[in-house]
Order: sequence, then C-alpha cells, then structure tokens
Amino acid sequence: MNIQEIAVSNRQKKKIQRDVNSEKVLQLDDNGDVIIHVASYVHFKESMKGNDATPIEAIVGDGVLDFSAEYFVFS
Repeated sequence: MNIQEIAVSNRQKKKIQRDVNSEKVLQLDDNGDVIIHVASYVHFKESMKGNDATPIEAIVGDGVLDFSAEYFVFS
C-alpha cells in the first residue's frame, strides 16, 4: 500500500472534510487524521466541477499531492 503523509493545520483538515463530503473518498482516523482514497478522489473531483467545493490541491498547494499514491493521509 502506497501512502503519502502530509502535515496540515487543523483549519486545512476541516476545509478538506467540508469540501470532500463523500464517504467513498474521505475517512477520519481515530486520532483525527483525514484519509483520502486517491482513485475515488480523482473521480469525485471530476464530478464536483461547477460546485462551490475547493479541490484539495487548492487547500494544500499545487505540487504537494502525489497521485501515484493509493492514499493521502493528512495529519
């Protein structure tokens, strides 16, 4: 399993949770980490065009995410 861990602020985590509202894409760990399934996120991102939701790339910055990973873990 290929996991990319990314350190973010609590504010960024809350914004990700608000904007990625699909249980297939986002899960919360017991310790508060936000876990994103990358393949599901790519599909979700395509379907949210025209929405008010902000893609994760805009929240954490361009070039941070490695889409070859299976999961992003925001801690």
